[in-house]
Amino acid sequence: MTSTPRPTLLVLDAEPRPRLGRLTGRATVEYADASTLAARLPYADVLLVWDFTSHAVRDAWPGGGPRPRWVHTASAGVDHLLCPELVAAEDTVVTNARGVFEAPIAEYVAALVLAMAKDLPRSWELQGRREWRHREALRVAGGRACVVGSGPIGRAIARCLKALGLHTALVGRTARPGVHGPEELDRLLARADWVIAAAPLTEATHGMFDARRFGVMQPSARFVNVGRGQLVVEDALVEALRKRWIAGAALDVFEREPLGPDDPLWDVPGLIVSPHMSGDTVGWRDELGAQFVELFELWEADKPLPNVVDKQRGYVPGH
Repeated sequence: MTSTPRPTLLVLDAEPRPRLGRLTGRATVEYADASTLAARLPYADVLLVWDFTSHAVRDAWPGGGPRPRWVHTASAGVDHLLCPELVAAEDTVVTNARGVFEAPIAEYVAALVLAMAKDLPRSWELQGRREWRHREALRVAGGRACVVGSGPIGRAIARCLKALGLHTALVGRTARPGVHGPEELDRLLARADWVIAAAPLTEATHGMFDARRFGVMQPSARFVNVGRGQLVVEDALVEALRKRWIAGAALDVFEREPLGPDDPLWDVPGLIVSPHMSGDTVGWRDELGAQFVELFELWEADKPLPNVVDKQRGYVPGH
């Protein structure tokens, strides 16, 4: 009786390494970094992209010949790995980590909305100076929010904001029940007290929040980006804050990460900066590892995989 060879699982940029104990004896697990990925890809059946900040796949993916049949990224976004060669590889399926980050990111956005409405950053600053200064805060309930991005993360954010009493509009790639189309975005921005960017990075969304869009918003509006850094023209946002075209903003993602200590974004008035952590709660790496093992078992049994990315669109469709 001939035994079936174990598939080779190649893990990219894994530090700390994922917990894949249930795959012991079922897969040959190897590790690669940016310098070794190209040489190892032709010999791998599965590629697990563990570090969502790595762009090594875009540089190393082969234009032809042997290559992994399945690529999984431990992130919601896939723009860091989709290159023309991978998009064209019809025999390679790509999946993402949908299901892990939605609730934590929604909670994070709700926390930012409350923090800005209640002026908590200023309270902490004044406390550090032992200065008693009474102010008036904003009421959140009854306001309007516009969430741009109608995928699972955007929908989870919308649910949280509605629970806070905000009238929330969801904007997606196409109009459908409960979701506004992109042609309505400017109208919704002009009425919103809170604008939340949670869209995937595609050709259509790259730089969508530019000087014109910030100019459409109300002077009292506040902007939050938990999608991708490249959704925002950062210079335009800085100008909007300095000239008080909008009242405040919070960024958890940036055009270039990490921000250096001398980056001017640290000192922009009215801007809250956080280090790409909105979805990272205690135990998140273990959740990602457990999710991948479950997907591997489906793949091993030749069963359909969930979270399959439409490589032409750049996200998981159908929602």
